[in-house]
Amino acid sequence: MIRRYRFWRAAAAVFALLNLGGAIFAVASGEPMHAAGHVALFLLAVAAYTALRARGSSPQQDTLAAVADERFNSLQQSVDALAVGVERVGEAQRFQAKILDERKKASPPSKPTTGE
Repeated sequence: MIRRYRFWRAAAAVFALLNLGGAIFAVASGEPMHAAGHVALFLLAVAAYTALRARGSSPQQDTLAAVADERFNSLQQSVDALAVGVERVGEAQRFQAKILDERKKASPPSKPTTGE
């Protein structure tokens, strides 16, 4: 993302320089409307450059991104630990069901009692 800001900042700087040169050329040629158009585009390019520069990566944003990455990693580790715990509970339930099934098969059937 920083690369994209750098590209657009460079493009805005080149655009500003070209329009400044165009304004100088138009003034030298005696074309005031042409020069005014280039001056307006130059000011627009300078505004875009400063906006992109302000919007770019700052040390505070880098710190916030590092904190967010750290929190995300912590959350991921917690979810992984929870998944391991759930798997252990499931394995214990399967083992218990297996033991109960084996006991049912091994025990003799009970005789029905009559009310004598």
